[in-house]
Amino acid sequence: MKEVRFFYVPEAPDVQELPDDEAQHAIRVLRLGVGEEVMLMDGKGTFYRAEITDATKKRCAYRIVETMPQARQWYGHLHLAMAPTKNMDRTEWMAEKATEIGFDELTFLRCQFSERTVLKEERIDKILISAMKQSHKAEKPQLNGMTDFKKFITRDFKGKKFICHCYEQPDLQPKEMLKTMLIPQEDAVVMIGPEGDFSIEEVRMAEQAGFIPVTLGTSRLRTETAALVAVHLMHLVNEI
Repeated sequence: MKEVRFFYVPEAPDVQELPDDEAQHAIRVLRLGVGEEVMLMDGKGTFYRAEITDATKKRCAYRIVETMPQARQWYGHLHLAMAPTKNMDRTEWMAEKATEIGFDELTFLRCQFSERTVLKEERIDKILISAMKQSHKAEKPQLNGMTDFKKFITRDFKGKKFICHCYEQPDLQPKEMLKTMLIPQEDAVVMIGPEGDFSIEEVRMAEQAGFIPVTLGTSRLRTETAALVAVHLMHLVNEI
């Protein structure tokens, strides 16, 4: 049985033509032609079974044969906020794997100890799209650019909000295990700090803003590993 190819087309019912980059991949790389079946995904929860009606060097047109709304694979809105690593390969790896697992929103934080305060959002977005297609996810995670820590913690979030950190100080709230604090079917946002951790002042500010301090276990994890563990825990607790 021939493998069905997935393509990301945000406005699939309206445009009826693959975006340039997807068209080039379909025609030049996969060598698809008129009459062949493809699967389109709008990143908003719907797949479309389609048939290629025109394939030239510059364009690939299609007609939709079937509209296929997809059921959610997890409950709630799962939001990860992390300070990007100095080595962008590690951040990109995390974004890819988290999308394959399944979550809803990704925010990058600018913290006091951040080693990276600028990133290429377009590249990260392409990684999210590629991972969405590879894992056959119906929804693309919302990507938010660099956000100042102080601004982020003042946002109005539904559900529970958590901050992971490594400090053990008597003036800070005691930390609980994230896996025991997550409530099934409830929205959750988890903050992961930079490689030097959040500052003490940031942890205190987050606690005052209602963030619950949590730990991911006894092992000292790299930023991208901690972020992926947090996403996996949120997903497992809320998996349908």
